[in-house]
Amino acid sequence: MGRVVFFLLSIGLGSEVMLPWSCSKGGGCVPSVFWGKKKKKAAVKQVRYTVPQALSQQLYKHPSWPGPRHQPNPASPCSSQTPLTFCAAAWGHFTASLGSERCQTPTGPENTKNRVGPPPAGREGRPARTPRGLPTPGASARGPRSAAPRGQGGRRSGWRPLQAAAGRAPGAPAARRCQCHGVGRRASKAEPGPVPAAGPPHAALTLERRRRIEELSRASRQRLLQSRDRMFSKFTSILQHAVEALAPSLPLQEDFVYHWKAITHYYIETSDDKAPVTDTNIPSHLEQMLDILVQEENERESGETGPCMEYLLHHKILETLYTLGKADCPPGMKQQVLAFYTKLLGRIQQPLLPHINVHRPVQKLIRLCGEVLATPTENEEIQFLCIVCAKLKQDPYLVNFFLENKLKAMASKESTNVITEDMLKGQESLAADTGQPIQPEEIPGAAGAEQMEKEDDLPQQADDLSFSLDELNVASSPESSTVCPNQDYNLVNSLLNLTKSPDGRIAVKACEGLMLLVSLPEPAAAKCLTQSTCLCELLTDRLATLYKALPQSLDPLDIETVEAINWGLDSYSHKEDASAFPGKRALISFLSWFDYCDQLIKEAQKTAAVAMAKAVRERFFVDVMEPQLMQTSEIGILTSTALLHRIVRQVTSDVLLQEVVYFVLGEHREPETLTDINRHPLRHRLIEHCDHISDEISIMTLRMFEHLLQKPNEHILYNLVLRNLEERNYIEYKPLCQEDKDVVENGQIAGAIDLEEDPLFTDLSPDNTLSAQEWLSASPPVSPDHPKNDGKTEVHKIVNSFLCLVPDEAKSSYHVEGTGYDTYLRDAHRQFRDYCVICLRWEWPGSPRSLEKCNLEASFFEGHFLKVLFERMGRILDQPYDVNLQVTSVLSKLSLFPHPHIHEYLLDPYVNLASGCRSLFSVIVRVVGDLMVRIQRIPDFTPKLLLVRKRLLGLEPEGPIIDHMTLLEGVIVLEEFCKELAAIAFVKYHASSTP
Repeated sequence: MGRVVFFLLSIGLGSEVMLPWSCSKGGGCVPSVFWGKKKKKAAVKQVRYTVPQALSQQLYKHPSWPGPRHQPNPASPCSSQTPLTFCAAAWGHFTASLGSERCQTPTGPENTKNRVGPPPAGREGRPARTPRGLPTPGASARGPRSAAPRGQGGRRSGWRPLQAAAGRAPGAPAARRCQCHGVGRRASKAEPGPVPAAGPPHAALTLERRRRIEELSRASRQRLLQSRDRMFSKFTSILQHAVEALAPSLPLQEDFVYHWKAITHYYIETSDDKAPVTDTNIPSHLEQMLDILVQEENERESGETGPCMEYLLHHKILETLYTLGKADCPPGMKQQVLAFYTKLLGRIQQPLLPHINVHRPVQKLIRLCGEVLATPTENEEIQFLCIVCAKLKQDPYLVNFFLENKLKAMASKESTNVITEDMLKGQESLAADTGQPIQPEEIPGAAGAEQMEKEDDLPQQADDLSFSLDELNVASSPESSTVCPNQDYNLVNSLLNLTKSPDGRIAVKACEGLMLLVSLPEPAAAKCLTQSTCLCELLTDRLATLYKALPQSLDPLDIETVEAINWGLDSYSHKEDASAFPGKRALISFLSWFDYCDQLIKEAQKTAAVAMAKAVRERFFVDVMEPQLMQTSEIGILTSTALLHRIVRQVTSDVLLQEVVYFVLGEHREPETLTDINRHPLRHRLIEHCDHISDEISIMTLRMFEHLLQKPNEHILYNLVLRNLEERNYIEYKPLCQEDKDVVENGQIAGAIDLEEDPLFTDLSPDNTLSAQEWLSASPPVSPDHPKNDGKTEVHKIVNSFLCLVPDEAKSSYHVEGTGYDTYLRDAHRQFRDYCVICLRWEWPGSPRSLEKCNLEASFFEGHFLKVLFERMGRILDQPYDVNLQVTSVLSKLSLFPHPHIHEYLLDPYVNLASGCRSLFSVIVRVVGDLMVRIQRIPDFTPKLLLVRKRLLGLEPEGPIIDHMTLLEGVIVLEEFCKELAAIAFVKYHASSTP
């Protein structure tokens, strides 16, 4: 064990192993190992060799033999071996002269066994690398292997000229036995080697061949030394762990200091700065240091700093590691430093970032991340940045340490990161004399990084931790929310760069880090995030790029039914998708990135969220989407409207939803007039598209408005409907007199208008119109509890009014089981409850506004949106079935809102409308009047109507085309819509009357 340890120590001290040869059993030449200090200046090296007796007799007779010329002593213990001592230089001359000869000894068993010859003397007095044809140190006595290159097949002859062997190519494999005078097995009699021709005995090698041999020898020696160093490095590392396991444990601080000094000694002693860091012991020492810190923390009470951690902070070890990582010396050191920082921040529980000797090098290391994409260190960079973000999420006030002046980032990067051996030796000796560690600013190779640190030191008080905490308190106060425009947020900038990485996993990790940073509640960080970084530009520019990459034409059904998108799982394989369509990959990428923007704004601090949402509106919606929605091409309109519909469905952030609403509807809240309905061009165009000549465009636009109405934003309903009903000027108001308070004869209500006298119904045929007595016979009597103008008519009267709108000859639901009015009650109750939850925070009044406070003199206009819907509803008997379903769906959603003015205007059949005004009920009454006229002209109307209903329900197979199919489908939709309105009226009244 002692000899092995001495061996390793000699390797660490730079000694070199000298391997003279000695006799071995079987006649081979094996090295005899001894240890000796490396000698720089060796004059004449005497080498002792033992050779077989048969070979020595021939060597003695050779005219160029440099050794003594005597016969072997038969009485010697090694009778077949003869010790020879000679000058190494003479031996080199002798072997060179042999290179010009060709061996004259024929192949035979007696001549092919036990042939040895010492190698030529190398530089520094050591045996040089053995040329081909001479035995290599440590050669086995089992015999030579074929010297032919692998893969070429065949065996080489047992005899080979030394000259050809010495001039082999550098990549050729070295022979394990001598091919000319080598030791090995007997040559096979079946494969005798050719007898080489004889050459001049003392012909010298040409200068070219000498130069070539020297170059090959030098290159081979270099490779041998490098291989030896790597092998010994790994071996000593393994042995070091074994010794540490057996040796008694040292105090943690001494062990920690030992590992740190082992790292610094490497830079003092090494001369090869191109060897990768994985070939050194640096990763092992860093891991040991980290384990010691974790062990020390576990052994101490919570929050107590141990001596090892104090040593790390006081001696600025992190600063030194940052300098070495920036210089990337040895190659791969940056990865090791990033991994050390990541593990240190992740495994140590006590807060480290408040220490100036921690957050300052961390901040410097952040600047190195994301500088170049697709580098080998990307994985370590993103892991480091994410652990910093996680620490800031735990303690948000620490983010103020990472808000810095932009001038700090302008440090010079022109200095080279070269760490010279002499300087490191000088620093080590200085550290040994003064007891102070090597500081990173004392290393000349880190000039650029340390110039940056000098700028960080301005003002000088920032070096004091207490001063930094004072600055932190000031930055956290409300008065310090104003951010200097020169501030920079390098942590965000590095993450933004990594979001562009071609590696999807790195990009997703960077997006997660950004989401952690934008959620920090610090106002200063939020303002710096939006004003001093390119975060908003990145979000919007990538959104615009992905939108422009979409095909010009996409099927609206594909856009609507594409699977749910999650920004972190944007993985799509066209080959594995059975429902693939052209442009699906681009569509998923766009929707995925929009989902990330939505989630980022949803999690962001309020100030940052508003800024990002406005940027999305201005730079994407207005600049990119609006021109597509305003175009005249029907294909382009359909595709862009379908995408807008998908965006409206997908958005979940309240702040981003507000900007989407402003983009679609504008910000106006005053009542509309016919002259200014075009104040917001996009709103006007989209509402006009609800009545487009193309039914597909109309359906898609109506569907978009339907989903928009279901979003939790008060401005949507107010802009579309409520602002025009605020003054209740749709009611004809007459002050009550004494006569009006009395119940008139024949059950009529005071102030009631006969339907025949209403100008809206003057086009109805007298034979088919219902009398006022029939319509209003069920009207409740006027009483103090139920005055006519309070809008609280008894619910069963309202329900019957809607159910009796469609005449019996136009009804078909009672012929089909399960299509009664009660089927709508359950859905109406669920939907109304959901709408109440949405509108609860909007503080709507519980009763209509008093007419005395309303401006009844102003002319009433229902608004552009209701105008288009009422016109569509009036053509329900002449429109396609799908269009009718969508129009009635939007109107039912409007009726569900628990606002008293909406309920009065859309669901109260007994409201006293002002002259020229119309309500939903009056529009339906006109449609019913038209229906009664047209029924008379259609033979077998009721059987045909029942057959169409059964076909729509799938109860009857498709058959011959029925005449008046559009009219019959319209009648069915009208009947079902009246039942739905009756169910909504019942549910709303029941909810308002329940305490």
